[in-house]
Amino acid sequence: MSFTVSVENSAIKFPCERGETVLNAAQRAGYELPYSCRKGVCGTCKCRLVSGEMRAYSGDTLTEQERATGQVLLCQARPRSDLVIAPRKIKKIDPFARRTLTARVFRIVRVADDVTFVHLRFPAGIRVHFKAGQNLEVILPDCERRNFSMANAPHESDGVQLHIRHVPNGVFTGYVYNELKRGDLMRVELPFGDFAMRESGKPILFVAGSTGFAPIKSIIEDTLRKDSQRQMTLYWGARTKRGLYSELPRKWQTENPHFSYVPVLSDTPEAGTRSGLVHAAVLADHRSLAPFQAYVCGPPVMTSAAKRDFIAAGLPEQDFFVDAFTTRADEPPAPAH
Repeated sequence: MSFTVSVENSAIKFPCERGETVLNAAQRAGYELPYSCRKGVCGTCKCRLVSGEMRAYSGDTLTEQERATGQVLLCQARPRSDLVIAPRKIKKIDPFARRTLTARVFRIVRVADDVTFVHLRFPAGIRVHFKAGQNLEVILPDCERRNFSMANAPHESDGVQLHIRHVPNGVFTGYVYNELKRGDLMRVELPFGDFAMRESGKPILFVAGSTGFAPIKSIIEDTLRKDSQRQMTLYWGARTKRGLYSELPRKWQTENPHFSYVPVLSDTPEAGTRSGLVHAAVLADHRSLAPFQAYVCGPPVMTSAAKRDFIAAGLPEQDFFVDAFTTRADEPPAPAH
């Protein structure tokens, strides 16, 4: 049995099967909605439900006021009737934009105790268009999927760079950490996600936790390549200095007068770094965040705290962009039937 999902004040309609999320149904029908983590954590797919009934897990992602005003997370919303929704934006997907292909491991480097750099090359002559900050899905042999942000800028379109953090007891990350080698094949689909630069004249605050640096690296490199005059500051946080596994931010700071870098360590502060939580360093440096855009990427506990505290410090909610890196432990419970 399927239900019809209609978009308020438009002619857009698409079917959604019982048990299917509205986000998945929209994409299957050829429409793109704002989203990032797909796990009910980041809040990017937040949308107002105009009418209809659905199962809609939101955990702590939505505030009590947002739930009271009909806000739902489309990546978790499963209809129980026909629906009318009012998303922030919706557009047709370019049918040729997303591709599934088999890539080869070109380079693999352990860059930190728990982070592996994996450079994949596409087959000869194949290039894939994507926006800086987007992600891909690795398709495992059992058809399970894992999401990873692409760390390279879009002009490097003959392959992708991934920064993969080893998750204790993680099946795929354990394989990468212990077994993956140069020449191995990996099936991927791309691009996905809405974590990408928005045009504005506002100065930018980039906030990365651990491998949250990956999509932010892509955005910064793409922005610098375009010779943007926007002021950018990167706050990159990790537990130890080895967790700040790239020297690129220092290079960017040396070569670009519009770019600043603030490294932050939470466990073992060292000379030349700040101590404490990375998002707290932003708040310590800026009394008001009203003039800024913020791009925040990292574990859900960090991104949630940053959203709450940044908005309290005056950042307009529409200028907060987030990519929450989730593991299986962060996923919501399976829906009740």
